[in-house]
Amino acid sequence: MDFKRLSTKDKALKINLDNTIYGSLAEIGAGQEVAANFFKAGGASGTIAKTMSAYAMAFSDAIYGPEKSGRYVCQSRLEKMLHREYSLLEKRLPEKAANTRFFAFADTIEALNYNRTNEGHGWLGLKFQLTPQSEPNLCVIHVKLKDNDPIIQQQTIGIIGVNLIYACFYHSNDPEELMLSFMDELNKHKLQVDFFSLTGPDFKIDNRLFSLKLVKHGLSKATMFGPDGNLMMPADVLYKKNILVLRGRFRPITHINLDMMERSLEQFKQEPDVDPDNIITIAELTLNNLRVKNQDIDEQDFLDRVDLLTSMGHTVLISNYQEYYRLTNYLSRFTRGRKIGVTIGVYNLEYIFNEEYYKNLKGGILEAFGYLFGRNVKMFVYPSYRRTVEGTDNSLILTGDDIALSPHLKNLFQTMKDMNKIENLEGCNTEHLHIISDEIIAKIQNNEEGWEEMIPDVIVKQIKEKCLFQYPKPKPIMNLE
Repeated sequence: MDFKRLSTKDKALKINLDNTIYGSLAEIGAGQEVAANFFKAGGASGTIAKTMSAYAMAFSDAIYGPEKSGRYVCQSRLEKMLHREYSLLEKRLPEKAANTRFFAFADTIEALNYNRTNEGHGWLGLKFQLTPQSEPNLCVIHVKLKDNDPIIQQQTIGIIGVNLIYACFYHSNDPEELMLSFMDELNKHKLQVDFFSLTGPDFKIDNRLFSLKLVKHGLSKATMFGPDGNLMMPADVLYKKNILVLRGRFRPITHINLDMMERSLEQFKQEPDVDPDNIITIAELTLNNLRVKNQDIDEQDFLDRVDLLTSMGHTVLISNYQEYYRLTNYLSRFTRGRKIGVTIGVYNLEYIFNEEYYKNLKGGILEAFGYLFGRNVKMFVYPSYRRTVEGTDNSLILTGDDIALSPHLKNLFQTMKDMNKIENLEGCNTEHLHIISDEIIAKIQNNEEGWEEMIPDVIVKQIKEKCLFQYPKPKPIMNLE
């Protein structure tokens, strides 16, 4: 990694002076700040074939075609802009193709309006060649703008746009550095990058890893994958939905995980303010849950767990919200008052009532509970066997009513119950309570019997076929002829 970072002006100038790079810039919604940086740096005539900005919807539709959604700040609009502008380069500049790496940059941005009644965000992308006459690559990102000044937001777009173009051309041999360099001269207080996709003949990369790295490096707080395994935008998927979320390690998915989701979904549907036809269920993992034995995240293990969850039809959320109140606060941004259900075990409920975890808040546990329960949130508590120093006591089943509380918190707990914020799950299959995922992993790795009975058949099949979680590979059959 090069720790001597170039300024935005230096990057723009370096691109301008590279006579192999030539292309167009099309910008909508935040001025033409990216193009302006190239013009101000000097030598832009060697780089820029065209700049444009189609602000009027009629002009934009006439050039790029209408959007079925009616939205102009969206991924599909960005990609239409990129493909059209790039095709025009090839069509109108055939004489330059032999020695030129063409590019088309585009952005479509919603900056703060005059009354500050919206949230700034936008899509930026680059379609580009790494060598002349080669098939182009495509890099697309989505950003959230956090400054409370539209002029500063425009400047931020200008910087990240230059960073994006520079990174794609000069950090193409190191995709992780390519992604991290987007934030040069910026910080997480100015913007977050919550979507990153890099595809094309020069990049054979699983883009889900980029999503993980966005969260890991603090560029984003969360990322989401749909049941098809593809990256999704939380704002699009969760908008005005009733959300039921189950946090876990899912290493691997067990019968307990399935029972927790099924029982809580049954009770969640019975809530008077929940539309049963407008529910999305989410399996959520924190970064800590992705670590194995406190080591750094194993990227292949991460991909395996996502594959297993999505293969069972689950939507998967990866977040850096260790505390539950931060998770529900994040989800509530999208629900617009719809209900959020959180499925937890008995010992996680004890964790939530532990004041030690809220020392960073001025209001302590009361402030945390204001975020956690102040919105339309309800917790569904799954039972557990009692844990002792010697191990697990299978003779006693604990519910949410049995958690260990400090005396001064008992009234707070009862208040949450009386307000219908906490509810025990009914009809749970207690025969599964003995299942412990670490023991399953140990059995898998040691090729011991019995682990198959603790997890769904579809997961057993995938573990054996793909040799997941260090399942022993079958020995090759020897030919004795």
